Amino acid sequence: MIEPVAGPKASLRLQADQAFSRTAGAPLVGGNAIRLLKDAGENYPAWLAAIRSAERSIFFESYIVANDPTGREFRDALIERARAGVRVRVLHDWLGCNGPISRGFWRPLAAAGAVVRAFNPPRFDSPLGWLSRDHRKSICVDGRVAFISGLCVTKAWLGNPAAGKEAWRDTGIEIRGPAVADVERAFAQVWAVAGTQLSDEELTSPDSIPEVGDVLVRVVASVPATAGLMRLDQLIAAIARLRLWLTDAYFFPVPAYVQALCAASRDGVDVRLMVPGASDIPLLSPLSRSAYRPLLEAGVRVFEWNGTMLHSKTAVADGRWARVGSTNLNIASFIGNYELDVAVENLQFAAEMERQYREDLMLATEIVLRSRWHSVRPERAEPAALRGRRAPSGSAGRAAAGAVRFGTSVRSAITSASTVYGDGRIIAGAAVLLSALAAIAVFWPHVIAWPVAAIAAWFAAALFIRAWRGWRAATKGRTGSGGR
Repeated sequence: MIEPVAGPKASLRLQADQAFSRTAGAPLVGGNAIRLLKDAGENYPAWLAAIRSAERSIFFESYIVANDPTGREFRDALIERARAGVRVRVLHDWLGCNGPISRGFWRPLAAAGAVVRAFNPPRFDSPLGWLSRDHRKSICVDGRVAFISGLCVTKAWLGNPAAGKEAWRDTGIEIRGPAVADVERAFAQVWAVAGTQLSDEELTSPDSIPEVGDVLVRVVASVPATAGLMRLDQLIAAIARLRLWLTDAYFFPVPAYVQALCAASRDGVDVRLMVPGASDIPLLSPLSRSAYRPLLEAGVRVFEWNGTMLHSKTAVADGRWARVGSTNLNIASFIGNYELDVAVENLQFAAEMERQYREDLMLATEIVLRSRWHSVRPERAEPAALRGRRAPSGSAGRAAAGAVRFGTSVRSAITSASTVYGDGRIIAGAAVLLSALAAIAVFWPHVIAWPVAAIAAWFAAALFIRAWRGWRAATKGRTGSGGR
């Protein structure tokens, strides 16, 4: 239950709760208990223990489930429960799980009685459909416990001690209490997009879940084109008074988000951003760094993690509010993907998040401005044992965000009369690319004309197919109405 507050504070509380609920599209749910889980070393065992104890249902959703020892351990645990009569529903992203390569991996689970769906495989009638991905990571078991995190299911998150690579740094959360029903419904939302809906009997009624604590939780289930979490983060930046500490794995901010952070910093808020020192997608590191300068000039403190890979997506503000989930601070996550995060309003949990943030800072290097360009000032020297332990590969869905950052930099260079600092390599690369395209168009025009014609024909065919389906559905509707 949310404790009642008397007087003017009650009115302010109600107004704030209304603003947060409308912005995030998620109600505040009380009566929960939560547990912060660090890295795969704490998340994976908790997930497996919950799965193996399931008696009624398991909803399992992940962007990546790899065909490696880690992925097979989870698959086999799900197979055992499916054979025992537990309703197992598995949802994975087609692109994240490498498309048709994963079919053989899932076949034994389907044979055991589970239902497995791939989200958004390529379709001829949807040429740009691949841009929208299911980037959520959640597990719900029996309507009693749920997990939300940034972790996928692959050995990369465990590291490789024999090769000198530490585990990836990531963060998850365990939820018990009425908010578990909201996590189930978030799963059902994407499940319906990928096929038929779940029946009502498969979902747990919120009223049937007993309160087990006093933690207030919002389950923010973002869908494409809504930007719910971005708007929520902007609201938090606007009301933060003391501290706003952020961690992100693939930082490519939109201008409105940068402005919110800069405004908070200029108003005296201690705004900090921690990002990977080296991304699992090497091309993205310079793109991310090109966004540092306006933040640094506004007083935002930027830190780069020195370990193998920082994959967390978290925020903590004023020791009162915290967020954990799957959303990265880029337009692909904000606008293009299905994402899932938990916003927690609890002093104890926020204090725990701040303690963890301070610990992470001990393995990070602060970036500072020096003359026209930014340079590095070590807050703590990078241990020699960590050098070279960078993640070799990861989720390629961030390429869309990189393309957006590339386009933003080029647009700024063309439309702005002022000097654009930090984006020199991007702009120079764009100049080289455009020069090459111009030369090809002059000397070998067919090289450009044929692909353009093929793409135009594909889009035209897709539109005709969709128009025909719409016409057929409308005709069936009229026929059905006339027969009554």
